[in-house]
Amino acid sequence: MPDVAYVRFQGIVRNERGAFPGVFGLANRLAREGKLSAEQYRFWRANNDWYDTNYPNPSDLDPLVYDHEANPGAVAWFKGSSTELIARVDGYLELLAAHGVECRRMESSGPGKIIYEDECQVVVIPHERRETPVTERSTSN
Repeated sequence: MPDVAYVRFQGIVRNERGAFPGVFGLANRLAREGKLSAEQYRFWRANNDWYDTNYPNPSDLDPLVYDHEANPGAVAWFKGSSTELIARVDGYLELLAAHGVECRRMESSGPGKIIYEDECQVVVIPHERRETPVTERSTSN
């Protein structure tokens, strides 16, 4: 398979703002709503802490990056080269599947206008008109 420029894992149901929430937002919602078992909660907490420790949070560096007025529809994508970060998503996909929450892997060479970038991810405002194809794949485990 050719190298993929960007990868995103997102739900298939739009949220109240009309966007497809990402894998972390979906898992965080289950945790906030108290739906995780003790084991799932430990996994979620430990892995969120790992991500927080090992890669930048765009909101910490730019508090407006996800602001709905300044950057409507802004979403994060992993860079395809961030293989360790992407590989760790599998546990989140299993957690979501256990709760009947479907999530899709999306791949793109140009997911939108880049408004934030670091060594492992970008945050983009998606194209209104899909100029660059996004490939969707099932994440069924």
